Amino acid sequence: MTDHPNPRPASDIEGYHAHIYYRNDAEKAEAAVLRSQLSAVFEVELGRWRDQPVGPHPLPMYQVAFGVEEFPEFVPWLMLNRRDLTILIHPRTGEDVPDHETFPLWLGEKLPLDVEFLRQFDRA
Repeated sequence: MTDHPNPRPASDIEGYHAHIYYRNDAEKAEAAVLRSQLSAVFEVELGRWRDQPVGPHPLPMYQVAFGVEEFPEFVPWLMLNRRDLTILIHPRTGEDVPDHETFPLWLGEKLPLDVEFLRQFDRA
């Protein structure tokens, strides 16, 4: 983790990612409904479906990128409408390891991320 002796300003956050996870066909169907609702209600960028775990993510998922200005409406909406899915929300500060390991919000079950996968890129 990067050591920051002084409090970091919220302006360090360039945007956010939400990762919508699913374990099976039934959860994928719920994730599809959520996906269509998100695109209808919010200014977001929807990533592609990842039907296998990818990167640090332990389950299939898709990513939703959204701006800082969307956070106050988007995250509370997800809290109330997540359809019993597990969702990781993390900031984009330019530091992938702390963004995923130290700074995330979890809606639903907290999943074990493979943060070592991200550390490999930090060392490169």
